[in-house]
Amino acid sequence: MNQKAVLEMKINNDIQQYITTNVLPQYSDDTSGHGIAHIEYVMRRCKAFADQLDGIDPDVLYTAAAYHDLAHKIDKRNHETLSAQIFLQDEAIKQFFTDDEIIIIREAIEDHRASADHKPRSVYGEILSSADRSTSVNEFLQRTHQYTLKHFPESTQAEILDRAINHASEKYGSNGYAKHYLPDPEYDDFIKEMQLLLNDTERFTERYLKVNK
Repeated sequence: MNQKAVLEMKINNDIQQYITTNVLPQYSDDTSGHGIAHIEYVMRRCKAFADQLDGIDPDVLYTAAAYHDLAHKIDKRNHETLSAQIFLQDEAIKQFFTDDEIIIIREAIEDHRASADHKPRSVYGEILSSADRSTSVNEFLQRTHQYTLKHFPESTQAEILDRAINHASEKYGSNGYAKHYLPDPEYDDFIKEMQLLLNDTERFTERYLKVNK
């Protein structure tokens, strides 16, 4: 794993070693688009947001990012709750944090999901949730396609495209549920590009077919 983003966050060596050895390898068999590459992406963006703010504890933020999607391959719909439980059950990592810090990490993991019905309870949750947002249209279209093929393998091409458009509209349309809490030009550009596609079904279809061959 590329550790550049991690090292730049100046993580406690013992925490970094434990997570690198015991936590991150658990993402190696995730084929849903939430594997190691996604965790690296979220960590890079977490650091960028943390640099904009004062008083952010890099150990707390890094740990929340490392655990936040562990249960995605188990249960996508409840992965934030299950991932938080996995963190709480890990007594080895908890030794590095105070009781209050453990609560903050748990809540950040629970609050990171785009469709959450409440605002994150701490700035760490706001950072993690914002960092978790996709900023690549192509990657979003690929992940949507992979999910459809896995869960709806009998779908026709028309059904696949309809599902993709509906999902993109529900999440990133003008009234989409994907929430964001911090200034982020990278995400703003993504939303503009996505909404342009959503306003032109033919263009969306052409892009979707090209990306997914």
